Amino acid sequence: MDPVEIIGFIAGILTTSSFLPQLIKIYTHKSARDISLFMYIIISTGIFLWLIYGIEIKSMPIIGANGVSLALTLLILVGKLRFDQVSIP
Repeated sequence: MDPVEIIGFIAGILTTSSFLPQLIKIYTHKSARDISLFMYIIISTGIFLWLIYGIEIKSMPIIGANGVSLALTLLILVGKLRFDQVSIP
């Protein structure tokens, strides 16, 4: 494996895992009151676009990191909508 690709995988693991503490907190406390709905909508959209980009250029570090990140941010959004009963204007 190429050293640059290894750096990409390590970066992906670190940035993707940053969503885990927030996700765990939401589901253990059954609350996402302090979470910004719009921030997670924006970040999920950006991650989705990075995933599409990674697929187009066939970059496994980008595909893997953004695929997992998208799943985690969507779970955070589900927790926000489920536990805080947010109404979307």
